[in-house]
Amino acid sequence: MQVNQPKDISNFHIVGINYKKTDAAIRGLFAINQDQYQQLLHAAKAAGMDDLFVLSTCNRTEIYGFAGNPGDLMNLLCGATNGNPQVFAELAYHKSGEQAIRHLYHVGTGLDSQILGDYEIIGQIRGAAKFAKAEGCIGTFLERLVNSVLQVSKLIKNETGLSSGTVSVAFAAVRLLESKVADIQQKKIVLLGVGKIGRNTCKNMMEYLGVRNITLINRTTAVAEDFAGQHGLQYAPYEEMDSALQSADVILVATNAPQPTIHKAHMAGTASKLIVDLSIPFNVAPEVRELAHVEVVNVDDLSKVQDETLQKRLNEVPKAMAIIEEHMEEFLYWFKMRKHAVVLKAVKEKLTEIHAREIREQKNGAHYKLEDMEEVSSRIIQKMINLMAGKVRREAESDKGDQYIAMISEIFETGNNQE
Repeated sequence: MQVNQPKDISNFHIVGINYKKTDAAIRGLFAINQDQYQQLLHAAKAAGMDDLFVLSTCNRTEIYGFAGNPGDLMNLLCGATNGNPQVFAELAYHKSGEQAIRHLYHVGTGLDSQILGDYEIIGQIRGAAKFAKAEGCIGTFLERLVNSVLQVSKLIKNETGLSSGTVSVAFAAVRLLESKVADIQQKKIVLLGVGKIGRNTCKNMMEYLGVRNITLINRTTAVAEDFAGQHGLQYAPYEEMDSALQSADVILVATNAPQPTIHKAHMAGTASKLIVDLSIPFNVAPEVRELAHVEVVNVDDLSKVQDETLQKRLNEVPKAMAIIEEHMEEFLYWFKMRKHAVVLKAVKEKLTEIHAREIREQKNGAHYKLEDMEEVSSRIIQKMINLMAGKVRREAESDKGDQYIAMISEIFETGNNQE
């Protein structure tokens, strides 16, 4: 009898690039939008890979999953983006097995973020995994791992000060405006793109800077109209973007379009302006920086905003690391016991098959009640399973556990080879 063997953990990889070795322009070439993500997942399934997901944010693009080698995942990612595979290979990092698992915990808890303790990243992981699951590309292993990372992120947020006072990209934009534009309340502000980052930035501007002269523009006008109505702001149809941009003093760009939304022609002949590009890839064309009267700030510039709470959060890192290690150990124990459970389930099925055959052979007999025989033999089977499972659990921390399970598998010919 053949059983499905759990995936080998050594074949779990992460491949990616992040802010540590690449600037925002390069990261933009490998950013994944929703259509590209869907194409990538379809290509993965066609290649026989069905347990993976992609995390694409302003600071990183990473692919996590099972594959024969990290190069398979790298090819999937580069095949779905506009970037050069050779450039990616030169700048990318990859980790496998337990190191890849630990990396996801560090990313999900903000330990690997450009802004230490960034709590927004966990929502992006949740969304990325949810999208992959809807496409049939999240298996038992990754679903359990992502749920563990979500749980650990929440624990660290509640039990440590790692995320206390963090400066998100949206809030860093507000801090930048506060330092660069002295009379911000008298300026005309245009927010182009009313997605999550755009909405958060807008709320922060209203709360911390007291600004209200904000005009919202979104490709779907109804989205801008609805948000403007909730917060007493103005909005303009997307078709009127050119005139709104020309009259604005400050422009915040959070459109996250695959190509630039603002071009040099939009700024020609206008007064001085500050443009904050919150998008990856950049949604402000490079040539706009050539204009002397326009200052452009991007997400990498925002990461340099002074953060007074950084040292306090650095002091919390050891506590966060301890929580991660504890829960990662629990996850690895679950994975190890799951391998054992597969064999034990197969053994039970084998014993049940023997039991059923023996009962059939006794039917012609006669001196025993069939119900009694079934009840007694079923109890015997379960007791045997319990004894084996108990022994394996007690030896789980040593090599003996694996040796026992391998022997059981061989004795009952389950067809499941243990490592």
